[in-house]
Amino acid sequence: MSFEIRKLFEKENSGKMNEQDLSPRSDHELLEEFKKITPSPIVDAFFIGFLIGIVVFGIVVSAWGFPILIPVFLIYLFLKKSKRYDALKKELASRNLL
Repeated sequence: MSFEIRKLFEKENSGKMNEQDLSPRSDHELLEEFKKITPSPIVDAFFIGFLIGIVVFGIVVSAWGFPILIPVFLIYLFLKKSKRYDALKKELASRNLL
């Protein structure tokens, strides 16, 4: 079980975008990535709130395990998307492309 979770995190982190990964990319690639991951804050906030509601409900009915772990993992993915967007936006601003 823990091996599968570790494998999921490694798979997720292998595609992570930080400032070192953005520097060698061309301007065109950065602009395409920026268009692809442009956030929709209302939809993201709705899903994060919905998932937090599932976690709270799981805690109230004492349902530990997957009913709590899956929403927490999905919340992590939503929050990570905004961090990738911020790093990409910072790199585009440093290249005067915004």
